[in-house]
Formats: sequence, C-alpha cells, structure tokens
Amino acid sequence: MKLKKILGIDIGGSGVKGAVVNTKKGELLTERYRIPTPVPATPEAVADVIAKIAKHFKWTGPIGVGFPGVIQQGVVKTATNVDKSWLETDINKLFSKKTGCDVHVVNDADAAGMAEMKFGAGAGVKGVVLLITVGTGLGTVLFTNGKLVPNLELGHIILNGQDAEKYSSDATRKTEKLPWDVWAGRFNEYLTRMEDLLWPDLIIIGGGVSKKDDLFFKHLQTNTTVVPATLLNNAGIVGAAMASKFYNKLEETEEA
Repeated sequence: MKLKKILGIDIGGSGVKGAVVNTKKGELLTERYRIPTPVPATPEAVADVIAKIAKHFKWTGPIGVGFPGVIQQGVVKTATNVDKSWLETDINKLFSKKTGCDVHVVNDADAAGMAEMKFGAGAGVKGVVLLITVGTGLGTVLFTNGKLVPNLELGHIILNGQDAEKYSSDATRKTEKLPWDVWAGRFNEYLTRMEDLLWPDLIIIGGGVSKKDDLFFKHLQTNTTVVPATLLNNAGIVGAAMASKFYNKLEETEEA
C-alpha cells in the first residue's frame, strides 16, 4: 500500500488544525481546517474534534496526530497544556475508535521537527539540531545527525525561578503584553541555556512566532545560528502525517 496522502492533525492549546498532506513532498493538498480547542480539553472532547475534522475531509484512511505531551507506546504520559485527565490514556485507541480510522499519535513538537528536518530548515544539516516550537508552551525537539531524540521536554526547565515556558513562551508575551524586544530578551535567556546544555549546531524556531521573525530575531544574541522554520505553522500537520506513514510502513513490514 502506498501511503502518499495522509490526514495530518495538530492539537494546539488554542486550536486543532488538520489538512490532507502529500507525505512525499511535505505539502498540504487541502486548506487547513481549524476547530477551537475545547475547554476543558478532555480526552472525549478532543476526540470528538478529531472526528469532526476527519468527517470534514470525508477521510477513511490513516491519520497522524500531533499531541502536546509525551507519548509512550501510544499512551499519554504528560499533559501540561491540556486536561490532566489525559494521563495514562491510550490515545491511539481512543482516536481510532472515534474516527473509525487507523490513528497514530506523536508528540506535537516531535512531529514539527520531523517535518522541518525532512522538508524545511533542517534538511541536510548534520550534527546537533534543536527545534523549538514557540506558542502556548515551548516544545523542544533534538536531532543528532538526523536521528530524533523523542519526547524531549526542555520547555520545562527552571528559568529565573519558574517553568521556562511560563517565563518565555508566546502565550506569556501575549498575557503580560510584553513588547517584542522585552519578550525577545526573555526568550534569549532560554536560548542561551539551551546552548549551555546542548551545544547545538543549529537552532530552528517554529510555532506561531516563526512567521514574525522580523519582529524579534534582531534582538537575539546567541553563539549558535538561529533560523525560522520554513514550514511555519504547517510543520505540525506535515510531521504528524509523516509519523503515520512511518508507523503504517512498520506494520506492513511486520505483517509481510
């Protein structure tokens, strides 16, 4: 079976977005369809949104989903920016049952990172590459010579006495009404800490702020080259579809 077209869905703190993806080219084949993230974002409520997105596209094939938390063997282990009732939920099983499709879920930042490394700013880059998705929180993805280190949660290191994403995420910039240069100073502190810990060869900035790099990149002072993600806000959708293709290929190999 050739899995070239797959429905990719990205679950964010404010919205759940989906589109059909050409996984060979890393391109969206449809317009993105967005539904606000339910409040509270419980498993059943979010699963209903996933089902609505699948129905919108009249989709019956494989689905890949990016989720804001650690996923181990299809089970949710952390849920910082969604409802705590997610913990220990078999998310693959839940979404598959709701949609009637074969659904595979990965960490949302990991999904964005996979897309950027294959089709975006990280394509062909050797060494250590760190991608940071900046939005409601701080998602971190690390690659060493193209190999993913999954479920990295460095957005939650302690920075100035508090959780780093509470100090320097885009949501914090908006909530505290920080000017771009002031927020950039905070974010630069975070980048400096990442440099001290990981010594990356390249840092890629993704998430919603990646399309506003002209407003804050000029205020950053790092030793590492910092570039915006080229897939912008589509990276999570593309990467989720790529992950589904990867897992389906594994299953086909095992059954052969």
